[in-house]
Amino acid sequence: MSGCRKRCKREILKFAEYLLRLITGSLHTDTVEDEMEMATVRHRPEALELLEAQSKFTKKELQILYRGFKNECPSGVVNEETFKEIYSQFFPQGDSTTYAHFLFNAFDTDHNGSVSFEDFVMGLSILLRGTVQEKLKWAFNLYDINKDGYITKEEMLDIMKAIYDMMGKCTYPILKEDAPRQHVETFFQKMDKNKDGVVTIDEFIESCQKDENIMRSMQLFENVI
Repeated sequence: MSGCRKRCKREILKFAEYLLRLITGSLHTDTVEDEMEMATVRHRPEALELLEAQSKFTKKELQILYRGFKNECPSGVVNEETFKEIYSQFFPQGDSTTYAHFLFNAFDTDHNGSVSFEDFVMGLSILLRGTVQEKLKWAFNLYDINKDGYITKEEMLDIMKAIYDMMGKCTYPILKEDAPRQHVETFFQKMDKNKDGVVTIDEFIESCQKDENIMRSMQLFENVI
């Protein structure tokens, strides 16, 4: 059991390690500025200075991120199918399709069916450099599937099932089939303070900040993202 969990965690962290590799300078940065000026793509990123002001990345970090993003997405944007293909490489033991769909929608802030370099940078800025509250707001948006400002028990269950599907064979021998529903029942009971059947962003943030077990069990940042 311990070995399987360790293998799962290694696979999950591959995605985070890939993103961190872009930021820490393992990709070459020479000529990136020239490429940003000269590259002919369907989508041009905003000026680096503006992105630097809006995000928590330096200009050099943005240059590195752009090089990595353009290598994966030469058109300057990534659609959902491509996003799913890239994400599936990090979770070969399970089916990451549904979770990648939810994650894509969280990055696609203007809901136009594609993730631009700006979308990518702003989401990554929150996940890697944001405050606890900023990260929790981003996570709330992920769980709020229909974007109506509330999380229902059904939405939370959909996300949980998607996570277990993504974990694949490393999860199902360990956990019972109804484990996602049981976890959701526990989380929802703690989060829905006024028992109105939905979780607001204030309830979500308050519950997560007060309950270390919820933070750890939901694996909001370190494991899944």
